[in-house]
Amino acid sequence: MPDAVRPAARVTAINQSLAPLRSYLDIWESLRRQQDVCDFVLGNPQEMPLPGFVDAIRRHAEPQDKDWFAYKRSEPEARDVVAKALREWRGLPFEPEDVALTPGAFGALETAFRAFLDPGDEVVFSLPPWFIYEPMLLSVDAVPVKVRVRSDDHDLDLDAIGSAIGPRTRAVIVNTPNNPTGRIYPPQTLAALATLLADASHHWGKPIWLISDEPYARLVFSDAEFHSPSEFYPHTLISYSYGKVMLTPGERIGWLALSPSIPDREPLREAIELSQIAAGWLFPNAVLQYALGDLERLSIDQVDLEVKRDLLAGELWAAGYDLRLPEGTFYLWVRSPDPDDVAFCRRLADSKVLVLPGSICEVPGQFRISLTASNDMIDRALPAFRAAGRQTVHG
Repeated sequence: MPDAVRPAARVTAINQSLAPLRSYLDIWESLRRQQDVCDFVLGNPQEMPLPGFVDAIRRHAEPQDKDWFAYKRSEPEARDVVAKALREWRGLPFEPEDVALTPGAFGALETAFRAFLDPGDEVVFSLPPWFIYEPMLLSVDAVPVKVRVRSDDHDLDLDAIGSAIGPRTRAVIVNTPNNPTGRIYPPQTLAALATLLADASHHWGKPIWLISDEPYARLVFSDAEFHSPSEFYPHTLISYSYGKVMLTPGERIGWLALSPSIPDREPLREAIELSQIAAGWLFPNAVLQYALGDLERLSIDQVDLEVKRDLLAGELWAAGYDLRLPEGTFYLWVRSPDPDDVAFCRRLADSKVLVLPGSICEVPGQFRISLTASNDMIDRALPAFRAAGRQTVHG
């Protein structure tokens, strides 16, 4: 290809990091609309949306003045809604100005990366990860540094994180509740991580940011309790998305919040807004911001979600699968009976059951099931899970 028409060099690296996902999504797209397919691949809705969500959008779509659909930044009313919720939820004195409204957690992370990372800065995160961290970091010329979680309980490996931190480390990403494992990191882990980061910040003479990615923070099962890393470490940025708790991932609204424990936040607030503008106006659309007071109160049926978790996990255990019960999110993270997880997932696809191979999350030999599937899908998929497991075991 002539140099004059080459894309930016970083695009090649982004393409390489996304290649496994893009390859499998091509298969998924070709199959998911076929009749009787059981789709467990992504956290997509498989049933009609919450009536309260539809009602809120309809109500707030009615214009009240000529500027109703004009350019919007982070609207003051929406910021107030989030700051009040955070004060009640987290017990920290969040101010409205600490909150930037974004197009989902995607937009929150992109804003954080652009506001606080320089080219060549290193960012540490744990495997298995949300599979878009790496391409997003590459898009801002940052350097992903990967460590693995503990194999026995999927908790953070603090020794590995500590060993990965060096003079170029600018941030550590923690995703809790974790996608794909469903692990909620306990207070003792988060407190130890805070001590580790404070010591490393002192050693290297600069604060290391903790980016706490929390889009599933409200999706916590009854046998677990969520704690935010912001409770333990002052230099924390929190990203959040409403698309998970309402199961509306195509309606892009979320936020990035500065911990109120960070001193001298005004320059940081300005850096965030400047980054949102320069990155292509990374603000949610007007109607979603107007509706946020209504949306803040909505949630999918979490009792039903827990019933699905327990049913599927129990059936998979009975069929010989190895998995740890998730504490949050709406995923099951399961060991594949076949070490070739992609081949195993394709065998399931032959039976019209679609799941996500663990290789896409950089952990071969696993696969992920989304509990957002309908009850009918789950019922129809169980025989296929049993048969695929037997087929692998017996050759």
